Amino acid sequence: MTDLEEIKRRRTFAIISHPDAGKTTLTEKLLLYGGAIHLAGSVKARKTSRYAVSDWMEIEKQRGISVTSSVLQFDYNGCRINILDTPGHADFSEDTYRTLMAVDSAVMVIDVAKGVEAQTKKLFKVCSDRGIPIFTFVNKIDHFGKNPFDLMADIEEVLGIRSCPMNWPIGINGSYTGIYDRENEMCHIFIKDNAHGTKKLNVISGKIDDENIKANISEEILQSLKDDLELLDEAGDPFDLEKVKNGTLTPMFFGSAMTNFGVQPFLEKFLELAPSPQERTVSEGKVLPTSPEFSAFVFKIQANMDPKHHDRIAFIRICSGIFEKGVSVLHRQSGKMIRLSQPQQFLATERTTVEKAYPGDIIGIFDTGELGVGDTICEKKHPVTFIDFPVFPPELFARISPSSSMKRKQFLRGISQLAQEGAIQVYTQPYVMESFIIGAVGQLQFEVMKYRLENEYSVTVNIEPLPYTVARWTLQDVKPEELTGIDNAMVVRDRKEKTVYLLPNEWQAGWLVQRNPEVTFLDTPPRLVTENTK
Repeated sequence: MTDLEEIKRRRTFAIISHPDAGKTTLTEKLLLYGGAIHLAGSVKARKTSRYAVSDWMEIEKQRGISVTSSVLQFDYNGCRINILDTPGHADFSEDTYRTLMAVDSAVMVIDVAKGVEAQTKKLFKVCSDRGIPIFTFVNKIDHFGKNPFDLMADIEEVLGIRSCPMNWPIGINGSYTGIYDRENEMCHIFIKDNAHGTKKLNVISGKIDDENIKANISEEILQSLKDDLELLDEAGDPFDLEKVKNGTLTPMFFGSAMTNFGVQPFLEKFLELAPSPQERTVSEGKVLPTSPEFSAFVFKIQANMDPKHHDRIAFIRICSGIFEKGVSVLHRQSGKMIRLSQPQQFLATERTTVEKAYPGDIIGIFDTGELGVGDTICEKKHPVTFIDFPVFPPELFARISPSSSMKRKQFLRGISQLAQEGAIQVYTQPYVMESFIIGAVGQLQFEVMKYRLENEYSVTVNIEPLPYTVARWTLQDVKPEELTGIDNAMVVRDRKEKTVYLLPNEWQAGWLVQRNPEVTFLDTPPRLVTENTK
């Protein structure tokens, strides 16, 4: 297979949703149908100690949630698939946003009973702003939910995007028995078994008037299906791949990830329609996936995926050129040459060594602390710089300190690692050595950080909430004593040694702006902000 053919067969996508819509379960079932696993374990099947393959952290298994982005790779129908399973919990939106920088398309999972929810709306906006094509999977249709036409209206009204159902549920709401493939004009009736979704479903397929279909569907349901299809043909949007690519139309699929209902038809059609690796924006212009010069960026850093070795993995998205094991590349941020040794590809915690990788692929490389999230690596002769990642302003702050001074060394190492991952934001105070100030988007980030420090670094910590909700940086290099109105602010410094002002609320932040009209205040660090001034 030629290099160009290898690039074109890549499909790199993220699965996004509101918590509990079934995102991680769908991820696992795609692996089941892709042959990457042979027995699916329900996320909530704790009695049998089986958990979602993509949830590798112990706290995820205990809570039945995803709080880290997992990278999963396998082959199916001639495609090399890179799935990025993102955190569903709102407190980990920043990790999800970074992950979305590394994909070419996204699958949006919607709960049939709840429709478009708050977190779905936020994630959709990120995809929309980045021009990422979105495919919709309406999940849990084995339960009673909204009418499919109402879901289409919901998507348009809330997200502002039209939808085109690629298939349609057959049966009565809450008791659907199959799906109708509109393009191929085929009915697929699912035969229920006692495997509870752990194995592939058996299917009866045929045209709408075939005897084997009529034998499994009542005349009333068959007529209802025909009426729905007629309405869709007359009033619905026709499928238009260009509109999908430019983000004004989302192909819509119905199914149930828990019971495997409609999963395989969705997977096959999605892989047919989803884009191969796309061009990327750099400060110097554009990078094409077919460009021979190697380029990639770091979108995630994860420490302690293997707790026995306390390793640190930098996940990189290859954007151009062919990666080969052991290659030396330019680290754009430091200007140093680094050797990419021991490259890995992943099926959750299972790893394989990579000899060669292509644009669209996600690989993990062992990192000694040189790389950071958003960093560029490329060929020295053809340097490029990928655009900066968005940064979330922290909304919660706390003081963290080790319970025992004997554990200070482990405490410092753990805080440093978690800060480099981007899991939390860490600030220091002048002359305060025994504690740090930490900032987070949500409370669960504090809980996960405490859990990881205890389990990965053997450090018990005290976390004391602070009465601040707003952080402000200054564009100019201004000393605190030169400002007016910082009486209620805590003055700290971030990892880049920039001064940060922590304030109780937005009103106090506004007061600071009014009292210092000659200073430009920012709600994210200066080097990452081009607008968004306050």
